[in-house]
Amino acid sequence: MTGTRRNGGRGRAAGPGGWRRAVARRWSSGDGEEGMSTAEYAVGTVAACAFAAVLYQVVTGGSVVAALGDLVQSALTTLS
Repeated sequence: MTGTRRNGGRGRAAGPGGWRRAVARRWSSGDGEEGMSTAEYAVGTVAACAFAAVLYQVVTGGSVVAALGDLVQSALTTLS
């Protein structure tokens, strides 16, 4: 790592808070990969919509609705 030296063989960055400076330098290197691009947002949005559609189909399917109805009915008969 640039700007570091070995202190007693422990490999820590020099000075108080040196590792914080080293991490800050690493993450602020300015290599052009800052944040998501519009294409990445579009792909993420499409994937989220597809997942929501699949989840909606599963939840509104007959077997899930019937199972939830049976569960509620069972809970109500247990309470009375």
